[in-house]
Amino acid sequence: MPQTPTPSSGPVPTDSAFRRALRRAADGVTLNEAEAEVLLQARGEHLERLLHAAGAVRDAGLANAGRAGLVTYSRKVFVPVTHLCNDRCHYCTFVKTPKQLEREGKGLYMTPDEVLRVARQGAALGCKEVLFTLGDRPEDRWPEAREWLAEAGYSDTLGYIRSLAVQVLEATGMLPHLNPGVMSWPDLGRVKPVSPSVGMMLETTSRHLFETPGQAHYGSPDKDPQVRLRVIEDAGRLNIPFTTGLLIGIGESFADRAESLFALKRLAREYGHIQETIIQNFRAKPRTAMRSAPDAEDEEYLAAVATARVVLGPRMRIQVPPNLSEPEQLGRLLQAGADDWGGVSPLTPDHVNPERPWPHLDDLARYSEQAGFELTERLTVHPEYARVGEPWLDPRVYGHVKALMLENGLANPRALVRGMPWQEPDPDWGSSGRIDLNVTIDTTGRTSDRRGDFDDVYGDWSALREKAVLTGAPERLDGDLSQALSVAAENPRKLTENQAVLLAYAEGDALKQLAKIADDLRREVVGDDVTYIVNRNINFTNVCYTGCRFCAFAQRRQDDDAFTLSLDEIKNRVREAWAVGATEVCMQGGIDPMLPATAYFDIARAVKEAVPQMHMHAYSPMEVVNGSTRTGLPVREWLQQAKEAGLDSLPGTAAEILDDDVRWILTKGKLPTREWIEVVTTAHQLGLPTSSTMMYGHVDNPSHWARHLMLLGRLQEQSMEHGQARFTEFVALPFVHQNAPIYLAGVARPGPTMRDNLVVHALARILLYGRIDNIQTSWVKLGVEGTRAMLQAGANDVGGTLMEETISRMAGSQYGSLKTVQELEDISEYLDRPARQRTTLYGSVELQH
Repeated sequence: MPQTPTPSSGPVPTDSAFRRALRRAADGVTLNEAEAEVLLQARGEHLERLLHAAGAVRDAGLANAGRAGLVTYSRKVFVPVTHLCNDRCHYCTFVKTPKQLEREGKGLYMTPDEVLRVARQGAALGCKEVLFTLGDRPEDRWPEAREWLAEAGYSDTLGYIRSLAVQVLEATGMLPHLNPGVMSWPDLGRVKPVSPSVGMMLETTSRHLFETPGQAHYGSPDKDPQVRLRVIEDAGRLNIPFTTGLLIGIGESFADRAESLFALKRLAREYGHIQETIIQNFRAKPRTAMRSAPDAEDEEYLAAVATARVVLGPRMRIQVPPNLSEPEQLGRLLQAGADDWGGVSPLTPDHVNPERPWPHLDDLARYSEQAGFELTERLTVHPEYARVGEPWLDPRVYGHVKALMLENGLANPRALVRGMPWQEPDPDWGSSGRIDLNVTIDTTGRTSDRRGDFDDVYGDWSALREKAVLTGAPERLDGDLSQALSVAAENPRKLTENQAVLLAYAEGDALKQLAKIADDLRREVVGDDVTYIVNRNINFTNVCYTGCRFCAFAQRRQDDDAFTLSLDEIKNRVREAWAVGATEVCMQGGIDPMLPATAYFDIARAVKEAVPQMHMHAYSPMEVVNGSTRTGLPVREWLQQAKEAGLDSLPGTAAEILDDDVRWILTKGKLPTREWIEVVTTAHQLGLPTSSTMMYGHVDNPSHWARHLMLLGRLQEQSMEHGQARFTEFVALPFVHQNAPIYLAGVARPGPTMRDNLVVHALARILLYGRIDNIQTSWVKLGVEGTRAMLQAGANDVGGTLMEETISRMAGSQYGSLKTVQELEDISEYLDRPARQRTTLYGSVELQH
């Protein structure tokens, strides 16, 4: 194997380039990547000036955090759950093959008894963290790993790790810190309830090292920089305190290092979840492909640490591993702006770098004191997150954290480390309802204008504004709009994507023609009937920690507007609805981790116990994924059990815009497009019909509408082709801006214009022709006049009586929460079109009620 080359970025920067970058660093000015690249090459006198600037930035950050002069560490044990890995990194000695483990007399995985033995020994020594380390997804590479997991009762390594974390919490009270490598969005949702913090090194953004034979990450699929950045970003969306960092000296260039730092800076700024960044120096190991590569030099490493500090700023904790540098170098690392030593164990070795023993804690305290710092113990989750609790910490693990921390969020050195129950919340449903139980609820207004954790839950608004401007920019249009209109009129199924986008930008006479085409198609497909359903919305809780930036409905449990209904209250509402002629209850709630894991099943059974004939239209794809994660059931099995409990169909909400660039600005922590698609297609396969939706008029542009609708059409075709359940309707949902955080922060537009509303409804009719027959318009969001306009632009359904619609009301909708049957029929009578009451599946009411 070739020796990894020394980093190079071309010519050494000029003295003037160093002086300018150093002056800007010393002045606290925001640096750009080119300046960071210069600072990474600082040596000699330039390096000393850089260290001084970095130290000043660090000191300011510690003072602002209320812990000036403290350098922290976590007292931990190191548990190598498995040495198997999917990757082949050329510098690694941690990873072994099944045959190597067999020769060494070791199992493929540590058993629970082995893990707990180490944890208990650590707890007896005052350790508070259990660092779970392992290779990336070993079951993807090794059939032996799959067999071991199956025999142990687990479908994957992550499921086993999750179980071990729970056992550690209950048996010892120590806090797990999980390093399972690359995880999907649902995977991260699985680990958050059992681990106060999660980690994965970025290492580098260099694609050269990943794609070039002989380089450090070649042949290691999980070291794709884009994949790893996606994991770190997903963790931010899910409010997970995250540890990451760079590995210095594996062949990356100075430009690569600068790019890597700025990638982490962007994510930290946008989501606020990166609790520490490790700057780790490469150490060559024998029996590896990179055994002859030079270690990162001391000055090169110091420059990397100091540059990380000035780039990432005073709030970031910069960690350096104390066992990978010589004792005399540790003071210099503190001088360079580091303020954390990471995990140090009095019991277990560093299994990734076993040749480098941990310094004794007394020695580490002395080295810190000599540099002017007091060594102080922290927990695996840093104080900024430990003090806040939710949304950063799941309620099921927060009690374990609180038991070990001081009021300032640092570790309590006198805390008794002992096991505490980890469990799902008590399944005995109680109520914290603060809303009127009357059927005709129509309350407006809120007791507070924003949820109590507004500054923590939504991320950095200024970073979002920059993304939103780019995302919402109009698309450059090429093509003939008149030709696109002709195709829409003659055969909508032949429209290309480009033509669909052209139609989405229609204005003036073209818009009138578009609406006329849509209205003609509506008449052809469903006739002149305007349909509606008598239903009741039951929002069973508005407690939520997802952090959707458009939502004014979600509250923390302690907020004034928070409510959760008991099962008895839900039953009463179902009976009341049936008594006044409702055929459907539509049920959605916030993502509240303190509801019982079986909550969704419990609610479905309660509905059917109250009124067996009532159609239960419930649980958005986001709630389905939450239920799947909470119960540990795959999505398919969860949906099957929900169906058996009484679920009849699903609302296709949580779709917003099925484009991840848009939805991550809009929702932060909501499920990715691919997960939404998985839920609805699986529901269809199981015989559960769903609606489909699109919320528009925020940070999107018309091209997003066209592509969203075409995607829905393709999904419907798949369901139709296989004879499965399908989308019953498409519901156009205009963004209600008045109380939406993303609007209050100046990121989103103030909802759609009338042109936008007409285009979306007309375009839906045209692009979904032959696939989704029913196009629903929302009287809640558009009012009577707006609804009548949409009924003349392709829509044929006005939704339901609702009786209660908390979500739109709290968002600021001005059109009420209830329509009587007569009021709905008056909407269509004005247009001289007949009104017809329908069921959820557009059948005859007489057959159901």
